[in-house]
Amino acid sequence: MMHAFDQITAESLRAGGWKKWLEFGSATGAWVAEMDFGTAPAVREAVRRAAEDGTGLGYLPKRSLLALQEAFAGFVDARYGWRVEAPDVRPVVDVLTAMQAVVRLTSRPGSPIILPTPAYMPFLTLPGALDREVIQVPLTRVDGRYAYDLEALDAAFAAGGHMLVLCNPHNPVGRVLERTELEAISEVVERHGGRVFADEIHAPLTYPGHRHVPYASISPAAAAHTVTAMSASKAFNIPGLKSAQLVLSSDGDRSVWERDGHIYEDQASTLGALASTAAYAEGGEWLGDVIEYLDGNRQALGTLVAEHLPGVGCREPEGTYLAWLDLTDLGIEDPARFFRENADVAATSGALCGDAGRGCLRFNIALARPLLTEAITRMGAALR
Repeated sequence: MMHAFDQITAESLRAGGWKKWLEFGSATGAWVAEMDFGTAPAVREAVRRAAEDGTGLGYLPKRSLLALQEAFAGFVDARYGWRVEAPDVRPVVDVLTAMQAVVRLTSRPGSPIILPTPAYMPFLTLPGALDREVIQVPLTRVDGRYAYDLEALDAAFAAGGHMLVLCNPHNPVGRVLERTELEAISEVVERHGGRVFADEIHAPLTYPGHRHVPYASISPAAAAHTVTAMSASKAFNIPGLKSAQLVLSSDGDRSVWERDGHIYEDQASTLGALASTAAYAEGGEWLGDVIEYLDGNRQALGTLVAEHLPGVGCREPEGTYLAWLDLTDLGIEDPARFFRENADVAATSGALCGDAGRGCLRFNIALARPLLTEAITRMGAALR
């Protein structure tokens, strides 16, 4: 049966002002990480009510913060079995702000940032603004799946790196790390007295056969060396409302945050906090429908790539709505530019994700399925 999302058109998205569809003219929007499906009814109602009665227009009051903390704690407990105390959930603008705070407040001054690559693009550039170098640690492949190279990770810590950026579910390759993998990573971190910034923004977006495990939940040692960042922005499609949650899981970090964290909390959006509270507390049914639709998209993508893009590597993402297309065997220097110019499809250059991403393409599958089909078909025609 046709899903309501199937009826979404490029024209309606452009008329609605979605950046993904406006930045590159007439091109199909498959680049920036936002979905084309709107957001949950409960979130829309919360935003409408807050705008009408003015409750979302001032600074974040304690009662609204407490409601967000309790809704978040209930959400992660129900979905992941992760018990978080409400006061440990701290409001920040977004995950990048969380990363800035964690690097500045909890990592060894001047130490390089360890970054598995390919990686979310700003993770490569933000450390420079903090006067930090980046040690890129390319992911390896095990039976066709991307995985952490534990020996290379160990070497990065030995070379002076102190904080590991752990992105799970992984942007851009779509891996959902298993508990045994997380435990192995934790052993390396502990051996070197390292820290972890856990970016788990895509945590709610996992597919059948895969379950998100919060890194800080795997052991007391992992909890002690980790600060976690999550948000409703990806799963509930509200990145413009600027609301993320930083989760503290050690007494040392709680003390540091109590002393210095207010400058980051003060930037948090009240409207975003109210919307996030509604998402966590009441958005589950809508999210389930979106995940089911995205699951259909990722399966369709595999079929479409096999039919229209021979020679292109594509493994269905285990989580996120981002697919990683490997065109290295085709010898196209800049796949993103090639498809933008020859297929009118805008996706993200893998080279922006680090040296390990050269020759690849990050492709956003959170499209109406007819638009997804049309985009891959045009890409195939361009290759031919």
